[in-house]
Order: sequence, then C-alpha cells, then structure tokens
Amino acid sequence: MSTVEFNNTLTSMESYLLAFAMNYTKNLEDAKDLTQDTMLKAIRYKDYYKPKTNFKAWIFTIMKNTFINNYRRKVRSNTIFDNSTDMFLLNNSTENRDSPYNYIADGEINAQLETLTPEYKEPFEMHYLGYKYKEIAEKLDIPLGTVKSRIFIARKKLMDQLPEYANYNN
Repeated sequence: MSTVEFNNTLTSMESYLLAFAMNYTKNLEDAKDLTQDTMLKAIRYKDYYKPKTNFKAWIFTIMKNTFINNYRRKVRSNTIFDNSTDMFLLNNSTENRDSPYNYIADGEINAQLETLTPEYKEPFEMHYLGYKYKEIAEKLDIPLGTVKSRIFIARKKLMDQLPEYANYNN
C-alpha cells in the first residue's frame, strides 16, 4: 500500500474512529484527542501494517491500546516514586489535607501513637517523618530487619486501636 493510499484510507476512517473513541471516553474533546493520537500513531507505525489485512481492525486496536495506556498513565500520575534503594511510594493526591476530618483523625492517631512503647514509637515516627529504613537503623543502632519489624508492629497496633481508620487514605 502506497503512502497516499494509506493516508486516504486512514482519513476515510476518521469518523468511525471518533465514534469508537466516544465509547471509551464519553467526552467529545477527549474522543477527538484520542482519535488524533490514534491517527498519529497509525502514520508513525504504518510500516507495521500488513497489506491485504483488515485495516479497520488494525487501527481500532491502536486506538484501544492508546486509550488503555493513557488511562494507566493517568492513574499512575497520582503516585510519585522515590527512587531510593528502599523504593517508597508517595500519594500525590490533591485532597485538602487541612480538612476538619483530617484534623480530627490526626488528633486521634497521635493520641494512640503516644500509647506505643518507645521501642515501637521511635522508629515509626522517624519513618513517618521520611527517614529511610537504613537511616533509622543507623540512628537507633539496631539491625535493619528489626526496624522494619518494629514499624510493621507499630502500624498493626495502631490499626487495631483505630479500626475506623482502616481504609483511611491520607
């Protein structure tokens, strides 16, 4: 298939692509963007199209994969990776952290934190403040495995004492 034939076939599919994109996005502007991305990728990867095969199926597959990849990218964009050796994940939520609910929750959690013995409280607080497991181990002069264990146990104790916050994401 020549470049001209390919481009003519692709442009003749634009209205079908837009209708198909609406099934995914449910929004005209997003559907137009998805259609444009799909057409651009089709042009970029036209060498991968095998002549005498179903062009419509090929282009619709590109659209489906583009939509899925964009969706996954959007979901992941709310998570920041700390590329340290311990690989922590931080939630980059736009939720208002100064809400009354968060203020009350912080007070209740801090009150329960005070009930922990120092051997659990200190590593947990350091971890909460952003120290890496290795840094905590060095500062407290205890093995790395002990630090991880104590933080896990502190977290478990707090969850047991505060079951109403078991699904609380902050």
